[in-house]
Amino acid sequence: MNYSHSEFAELDDISAAAYGQAVELGRFIGKDIAVQLALSPAEIERAEKVLILLRLLQPMPGSPDVLVPVAPDVATADLVSSAETQVRDLQQAVTDVRGRLMSLTPVYFEGRRLRNRLEAFDVITDRDTVQSMLDHLSQHCRQTMESVAPGGSRPRPALLAARQSALSMRERGVAVRTVYQHTARSDLATRAYVRDVTAAGAEIRTADQVIERILIYDRETVFLPTRDRSDAEEHAINGAIVVREPTLVAFVCNVFEHLWDGATPFVPDTTRAPTIADDLKQSILRLMAKGYKDEMVARRLGMSVRTCRRHISEITEELEATSRFQAGYNAAMSEMRQRVNPGRDTDPGPGPA
Repeated sequence: MNYSHSEFAELDDISAAAYGQAVELGRFIGKDIAVQLALSPAEIERAEKVLILLRLLQPMPGSPDVLVPVAPDVATADLVSSAETQVRDLQQAVTDVRGRLMSLTPVYFEGRRLRNRLEAFDVITDRDTVQSMLDHLSQHCRQTMESVAPGGSRPRPALLAARQSALSMRERGVAVRTVYQHTARSDLATRAYVRDVTAAGAEIRTADQVIERILIYDRETVFLPTRDRSDAEEHAINGAIVVREPTLVAFVCNVFEHLWDGATPFVPDTTRAPTIADDLKQSILRLMAKGYKDEMVARRLGMSVRTCRRHISEITEELEATSRFQAGYNAAMSEMRQRVNPGRDTDPGPGPA
């Protein structure tokens, strides 16, 4: 007989008290137990049914009309033995199915390797499909995971997902390296994320400028996410190009190493913030000297236009310039003189008004 969970859970206080009286009497005598516990006929009848259902009362051998109490362990074995047998059979069936299917793993990976040689590129336009593939690669990554993330502060949901993924990979011994932009250092949530993952062994660095987002798994598969420039969400990813061709994968890995070597380690509790601030200002000056507008400077450095304009205002004041054009000119002249006379602190002098 199959029993539901609710039937297993029907042992109430009255039934338990009746069971105790039956143990003292050596058998279940309904009338006597009802008197001892001050129970109504309906209550003692229900208690009897519950105890029979739970196999705590069983017919006496040779006298089927007489009910005697049995020990709880005997009742338990009698009640759940068939269920345990079913569980064991189901576990064995699951083990057998898993073994048969997993035996195909070498066939799958060999087939995928051959397919990847033919399918060096995949263009995926569905965001959910991209995320599903990223989740799969993160879960099955074996050796390295490297990424470049342009922009400033990261969205909190993205940080939560990234933290879980990075910690899971570190538990498996996967080397995790990421390059952010300097502007990410000013975000408290990003600093907390970096503190957690670096404590687990991940490595994070920042640079003033980076290229578009890159994700590299085991130096075999590269994701180059595509983003709609008109999308209001800075980090929105609408699709991706998946690269498996070995030569191009190696090229992207070399690009990552170039960015990594020129980046600064992101230590959340470090006191090197002034150096990073100086790097940002130098980058702003270089872009200003090239004639870039505020919006382009902000995009290249991963900061808001408002923050960018605040930096530009500080720079023009430091250079004693009356306009951003003069600030760019003064910066360009200063840089030129430094190249001609390295080591000298030259004064650029008054520039064009």
